[in-house]
Amino acid sequence: MPGENLSRDEARERAALLSVDGYEVFLDLRSALGESGQEPRTFRSVTTIRFRAEPGAASFADLVAPSVTALSLNGKDLDPAEAFDGTRIALEDLAEENELVVDAQCAYSRTGEGMHRFVDPEDGEVYLYTQYEPADARRVFANFEQPDLKAPYRFEVKAPEGWTVWSNGVGELTDGVWRFAETKPISTYITAVVAGPYHYVTDSYERVLDDGTRLEIPLGAMCRKGLAPHFDADDVFLVTKQGLDFFHDNFDYPYPFGKYDQAFVPEYNLGAMENPGLVTFREEFIFRGKVTQASYERRANVILHEMAHMWFGDLVTMRWWDDLWLKESFADFMGSFSMVEATRFTNGWITFANNRKAWAYRADQLPSTHPVTADIRDLEDAKLNFDGITYAKGASVLKQLVAYVGRDAFLEGARRYFKRHAYGNTVLGDLLSVLEETSGRDMASWSRSWLQTAGVNSLTPQVILNAEGRITELSVLQEAAESHPELRPHRVAVGLYRRAAGGELERYARAEIDVEGPRTVVAELAGEAAPELILANDDDLTYCKVRFDENSLATLREHLGDIADPLARALCWSALWNLTRDGLMPARDFIGLVLRFAGRESDIGVLQMLHSWTNSALTHYAAPDWREEGGRALAEGALRELRIAEPGSQHQLTWARFFAAVASSAADLQLLQGLLAGTARIDGLDVDQELRWALLGPLAAHGAAGEDVLAAELARDDTASGKRHHVRCLAARPSAAVKAQAWAAVVESDALSNALVEATIAGFAQPSQRELIAPYVSKYFDAIERVWSERSIQIGMDVVRGLFPHLRDDEGTLAATDAWLTTHTSAAPALRRLVLEAKDDLARALRAQACDAGA
Repeated sequence: MPGENLSRDEARERAALLSVDGYEVFLDLRSALGESGQEPRTFRSVTTIRFRAEPGAASFADLVAPSVTALSLNGKDLDPAEAFDGTRIALEDLAEENELVVDAQCAYSRTGEGMHRFVDPEDGEVYLYTQYEPADARRVFANFEQPDLKAPYRFEVKAPEGWTVWSNGVGELTDGVWRFAETKPISTYITAVVAGPYHYVTDSYERVLDDGTRLEIPLGAMCRKGLAPHFDADDVFLVTKQGLDFFHDNFDYPYPFGKYDQAFVPEYNLGAMENPGLVTFREEFIFRGKVTQASYERRANVILHEMAHMWFGDLVTMRWWDDLWLKESFADFMGSFSMVEATRFTNGWITFANNRKAWAYRADQLPSTHPVTADIRDLEDAKLNFDGITYAKGASVLKQLVAYVGRDAFLEGARRYFKRHAYGNTVLGDLLSVLEETSGRDMASWSRSWLQTAGVNSLTPQVILNAEGRITELSVLQEAAESHPELRPHRVAVGLYRRAAGGELERYARAEIDVEGPRTVVAELAGEAAPELILANDDDLTYCKVRFDENSLATLREHLGDIADPLARALCWSALWNLTRDGLMPARDFIGLVLRFAGRESDIGVLQMLHSWTNSALTHYAAPDWREEGGRALAEGALRELRIAEPGSQHQLTWARFFAAVASSAADLQLLQGLLAGTARIDGLDVDQELRWALLGPLAAHGAAGEDVLAAELARDDTASGKRHHVRCLAARPSAAVKAQAWAAVVESDALSNALVEATIAGFAQPSQRELIAPYVSKYFDAIERVWSERSIQIGMDVVRGLFPHLRDDEGTLAATDAWLTTHTSAAPALRRLVLEAKDDLARALRAQACDAGA
């Protein structure tokens, strides 16, 4: 990534020097088809930028391209060899009004950054799409690549005959060229182009606004032709319309970007991207086989998250990536908020508490944790800050803010924010000022505690009972880590639970209080009968780790499955998982609770999360000498639940996938083979193509499915999805030669696309193959600095994170990591951050294993 970085100071200096009036961009994408006589394959990009500047000033434009054919500034030709260095175009002696014209050859991407080109193995069709955030628009056209230099855009695209092209504005084909309506002023990173023989479905949304005018939004949704038989566009449109209703009801600012297309594209690195008028999604949100309602809920959440960005992020945009949270935290919160209130997924806050917050808790305990408002020095910092803090913690903090100021004040603040800053750029203070206006609260002190400090607090109940068994005093103790000692104000609900006549644990008393400082007395609950369980963050109002008093923990060990309320149950599971990760509960105890109570879990998303956590507990946190016994118990328990689950139910499917993931004995593997061959059958279980690959993965990892079996499966499913599964399974085989081949394909070569790099890494390290990856500890540390410098930042992140030797979980690997950090103090800060995070995960695993060994 040499020369591609941009610092905050450079961006500030450039923003002070110039403002942009508009872009005209012409792309000739006909080179996407046919044989390419050169590498990399390129396309022509011609950009005209009109901008104003201080007379006589010098600056630069951004462009990452193999070559520039011609350059002119204010009618004067510039020598590309002198003005262009591969990433920047030097601009000298600027006038008050300027016109820059850049004619370049830009490269198609295979990493999901810039103009990505995908060839469908099923039918040979070629599909293109762009992905830019934070700064890859410069791989497609010359620009000023920073979010606060907004401008309107006009795109023109020449494409192969028979293709359709989409961009942010409405387009039409005239004289062989696709011409698109000029956009509103937007940032470079949310411009977009999608082109190819996509399957396209249309609908429309209409609404009468408060002033009596009619708002009409053309809707579109697209995917590859090969996925068309599986594309449930009706459900996508249903959620889209429900979201548009919700945001119009609550934001009082009509959707400002005309049409609303949603493109489901292949080999996508992200979940989705909020390009106004042309949102892009990973095509895995189109389900080829049977999935649970949790998958549909996840898709709905992402659709609504991206829609929230049309206001938070696109209409009003952060000035620099320091305030990335101004869009991502809000979109993450509004995605769940709108989903619960406007769609069929009314249990979305359970998923938020159990899933999204788990991401935040992990990120907030890493050495790289940062305040929600982060210090982003440059683009590499920005790329790594699309993390659990910026998204899930920020969203959790906003949920706490709604409890703190009230829903009406929060939404009125949002409405004023949009109207005051439409098409502009903002910083933290701009939002706080409107919230202070609408709530009357001191937002500065709240912000200092919640947005400008890092770390997660723990809340523990402490209860004193009198001789009659009633509460004399109940208090909540607040603690913080030594590294981040901030104690915060928390608006929380404290719930008291006891068993009813039917055996269910039910809440019988609740108090909502403001927790301040290290100890807060809950006066409202004095005199209540003694509880069997005290839940210190009932209803999940705040962001914290929940701890339990000894009596509550004993109750959970015996009656966790008896908790009637699904949100309370999910919060207890989350708290127990945090205890396990923190080395305060042996992993075998957590696994035992899952084996005992997970079969009674009604919420399918919680069940799937429990399976994921349990697998992690066995792989990383269980004592090494107990893993084999624990694995057998898990496989036996999963198979038992699979056999008794309702035939054809989503619970049955979930237990089938989990059984496959933990299967290891000869009998287990034989059952998987029988399910594939049709010689074994579990009533109601449909072994569709996606489930077939899920069964083949463990068979390959345990040496029970060789290259010939995998090749036959690929022949059966010769699709883009099948190819990814095939590559993953090939890399999972238990052979030193296989590991060497997979390592070379990812680390020593850049021939694989981003999706196949991801698949190879996913297969490389298997829990049953710890000895096989021993040689790669030293190879990893020898390679990562070179990989970081030579590959794109996305691929660099994938390799550094994905190939860290987590499964060589011993003090030797920890020492090797420390040695690399000590001897590479001048390595790129973003690279060091990734290695520091991996080291912390490893150290946490070793502490948890020590806890488990002492059980």
